Amino acid sequence: MSVQIGAKPDSGFDDPIGMLKDCHRRIERFIHILEVVARRAQGRALTVEETEAVQAALQYFHVGGKRHNADEEESLFPRLRAKDGAGHEEALERLENDHRNALNLHAAVETFFTAWMSAGRLSPEGAGRLVSATEQLEQLYKAHIQVEEEVVFPHAAEALDTGTIAAIGMEFRARRA
Repeated sequence: MSVQIGAKPDSGFDDPIGMLKDCHRRIERFIHILEVVARRAQGRALTVEETEAVQAALQYFHVGGKRHNADEEESLFPRLRAKDGAGHEEALERLENDHRNALNLHAAVETFFTAWMSAGRLSPEGAGRLVSATEQLEQLYKAHIQVEEEVVFPHAAEALDTGTIAAIGMEFRARRA
């Protein structure tokens, strides 16, 4: 990942909610890359730069995206459920459903981009379906991130004590070991 001069440094394991937000910014950047390439390169072979950008985005979702979902579903959401009972259950269920839907869309996007990179071209039908899938991912993540950052994360920061937050951070660290 490139360094941006003047950018806020990524959060550490002592701030797991901040780590999730940082990950959201990476998700937004990588989805944008996939969407831009899918739109602009229709009807031709991908350039070396486009191929590298797409491969980096696909790799990110293979590793970072799956880890992000585990961070939420295995570390954060269960603790919120234990704290709240059914208080935010509807939002948490929606977010978990979004994770499943995103996995299906990512699989489709990867299939189309892999075919494109292998064959050098993508059929007009395939290109249209790829653009549609990337647009759907962008819309899904936009709404998903909004719920997390405006509802779930502020609630977690308020409702969970420092020991619980520290335990979540340790679980995040273990997932990355």
